[in-house]
Amino acid sequence: MPLPRKVLIPFACPTLLAFLAAPVAAAGDDDIPRTASGRPDLSGNYDVANLTPFERDPRLGDKQFMTAEEAERIAAGMAAADAVGGYNFFWLDFGNQAYPIDGQYRTSVLTDPPNGRMPELTEAGKARRATVNPYLYRNTGDAWWIEAGDDPYDGPETLTPGDRCIYTSVATTPVRSLPYNNLKTITQTDDHVVILVEWMHWAKVVRLNAEHPPAEYRSMGGDSIGWWEDDTLVVETTNFLDSQSDPRDGLKVIERFSRHGAKDLLYGFTVHDTDYAAPYSGELIWPGTGDLLYEYACHEGNYAMGNILRGARLLEKEYYEKQAQGASTGSGGD
Repeated sequence: MPLPRKVLIPFACPTLLAFLAAPVAAAGDDDIPRTASGRPDLSGNYDVANLTPFERDPRLGDKQFMTAEEAERIAAGMAAADAVGGYNFFWLDFGNQAYPIDGQYRTSVLTDPPNGRMPELTEAGKARRATVNPYLYRNTGDAWWIEAGDDPYDGPETLTPGDRCIYTSVATTPVRSLPYNNLKTITQTDDHVVILVEWMHWAKVVRLNAEHPPAEYRSMGGDSIGWWEDDTLVVETTNFLDSQSDPRDGLKVIERFSRHGAKDLLYGFTVHDTDYAAPYSGELIWPGTGDLLYEYACHEGNYAMGNILRGARLLEKEYYEKQAQGASTGSGGD
């Protein structure tokens, strides 16, 4: 995957800036920052890098919490780790600690099912995923797709949204802590909440007290509406696209945002997905940060996509040259 290149934007549309301007916040009796209308003010920058595992170690069974000492050992192990793969650890930022929720450290972000593990895939889910363009193909060193009748490297449109720097679902809805690019910026008005996601610079616009459009109106990140339940913002997202053009039916995500002290947010989610035998839920802290979210200029620096396509053309050329050589010798092969 291409490396992100962050740059400052010297110019912005005044209309957009006016839309994104947050209401004046004031502290209430509970010391939670609030907007002029009295709602909790969720605006700010957050770094969701978190060493709490998304799924629980199966050896822990239904053990939901770990001690502070166990959490410290996880952090120490990450600090001492080093590895070489697609990137070495210089380029990665998993975070440096696990964050407690109400004073307790979780053994997994997932809270339901009770074992902290993802539910089983349904047969329908397995069948659907078998038709989705996979993220990785086995590199056999030749143009295998010609004989297979596939076109994974036919052009930019046949590559994945990740390869094309368009969208990363696990960074957006629902949010997970990822190996890098974990910043989120929330801007709030009385009618909208905008969550700017660093990876891949996706703006999630939540319309408050609204309704979803008809099902034919879709996007990679779905359509998000929200409402307040006391001091908690509830967001419902539907109308997803699957891959880049096909409807993604059977998927609905409910997210809950509330203040966890004056600086941090408590984020919860429940995913209803017909790919799985049951819904699943989780919680994690969004720690407030003084870091700023800059433009994730992946498109401009996306040399990997061009090189993928160039490499495919070279392999196709070699394939046809071998075919022609075999035909000229009458061997019918190598």
